[in-house]
Amino acid sequence: MEKRNIVNIPSLISDYYTFEPDPSNKNQQVSFGTSGHRGSSALHSFNEAHILAIAQAVSEHRKSEGITGPLYIGADTHALSEPAMRTCVEVLAANDVEIILQEEFKPTPTPVVSRAILEHNRTHDKQADGMVITPSHNPPTDGGIKYDPPSGGPASPEITSKIQNRANELIKNGVEKIKRIPFERAVKLDNVYFEDYVIPYVKALATVINMEAVAKSNLHIGADPLGGSGIYYWDPISEIYGLKNLEVVNPNLDPTFSFMPPDHDGKIRMDCSSPFAMANLIKLKDKYDIAFGNDTDYDRHGIVTPQGLMNPNAYLAVAVQHLFTSRSGWRKDAAVGKTVVSSSIIDRVTEGIGKKLCEVPVGFKWFVDGLLDGSMGFGGEESAGASFLCKDGSVWTTDKDGIIMDLLAVEITAVTGKNPAEHYDEIKKKYGTSYYARIDTPATPEQKAKLGKLSPSDLKADTLAGDKITAKMTNAPGNNAAIGGLKVVTANGWFAARPSGTENICKLYAESFVSPEHLKQIQTEAQAMIS
Repeated sequence: MEKRNIVNIPSLISDYYTFEPDPSNKNQQVSFGTSGHRGSSALHSFNEAHILAIAQAVSEHRKSEGITGPLYIGADTHALSEPAMRTCVEVLAANDVEIILQEEFKPTPTPVVSRAILEHNRTHDKQADGMVITPSHNPPTDGGIKYDPPSGGPASPEITSKIQNRANELIKNGVEKIKRIPFERAVKLDNVYFEDYVIPYVKALATVINMEAVAKSNLHIGADPLGGSGIYYWDPISEIYGLKNLEVVNPNLDPTFSFMPPDHDGKIRMDCSSPFAMANLIKLKDKYDIAFGNDTDYDRHGIVTPQGLMNPNAYLAVAVQHLFTSRSGWRKDAAVGKTVVSSSIIDRVTEGIGKKLCEVPVGFKWFVDGLLDGSMGFGGEESAGASFLCKDGSVWTTDKDGIIMDLLAVEITAVTGKNPAEHYDEIKKKYGTSYYARIDTPATPEQKAKLGKLSPSDLKADTLAGDKITAKMTNAPGNNAAIGGLKVVTANGWFAARPSGTENICKLYAESFVSPEHLKQIQTEAQAMIS
């Protein structure tokens, strides 16, 4: 029998309550990366002290910004998510914040919280905001927490810096001074409410996806929740829309995630873009017309066709082509949003369908404003996260939504008679074959800081892998915001180097439209340039 390192859940939760962070140790401080604070209780980086301080900092932020509507809370299925959610409730309730929780404390996907905030704010003067307790696809040992302002999406760097700095100050001063109410009492207070998040979200799906075509097609659909927070959504979707051939592949909830195959490095991750993590569903590819998996908070998607697991960039390109040629209710000038490290095949498809491209730094927060006002029809990033507008051009979510990206794959197959992988084969024939890869290398916080401060003038080279360099950028062309690294472009390829916001690694992204050997040459020269 295969020997597995199964996480000790009682120990993990005990560490949450008994370990205290050292305020002078950077690795144990509150640190909001591209999407919230993440850490592990065993490493003193995600403990009750962190959550007490973050919840208090959020309460103070709301007061300073005049946010007086409800705060929607969602949590995923990681073991540390429920303890953290309870801590948040104790502090927020004591601060007289109106809190809305999912009935029976069932897990809630990130996009469902985003949509609940936006739906409330459409019809109420008192604006709502929210918090989602999730470390995304990270290992079972990890916890995470993020704040959504009234715009419904990830908070801006200005807001997260403010919350982060105040939380660290509170930890330094001693969290025992933070006002809180015991959880059992807090949930009985007049300012704590329970609602069903599931059915309103499911019923609204017909405004964003052609559910009639999906139902009529009778396609055999496989949904693998990977033990994540969307697990209670597929049965209502099946019942409400009459999807008789939708099958939930693995309905189990297990905080050890011991059913997951190990990722490329032997760790357990609920990474739906990884062929290692998705191995169980890939084995079933011939059983379904279309299948999909999602990460734990359901903001990412992994699409499996009879041809296998699709590369995230490939599926984004297919999604862009289908959406912008089938959504007549969208503004004619609605742009295609992508991150600077997403594949240039998206650029080529966008140009081919005559649409405008908006290229932004890494992080979904850069798509929020465009999705809110309809000037951006779609926002997608290379790590398999995306969202798009309702059929009438109004906002659906301002955070990534794995559920609609799953159902879009079914819509594409139902409406066109070809699955997304078959569409991508046609895209390759028309626009060229992309060879794309990301390499992660260990880096100290000092090395990460240095990479984040590179400027185009630091790079003396004129050519990359035999081609003339046409652009050296440290700011994204779509919004001129700093990309926190460097991107170098030629006619046949590019590379981008940036430090991770949540781990001590540097990420090197590269793409070639020539060959795998040309990609390798780009990577080798890129490493030499940035070293």
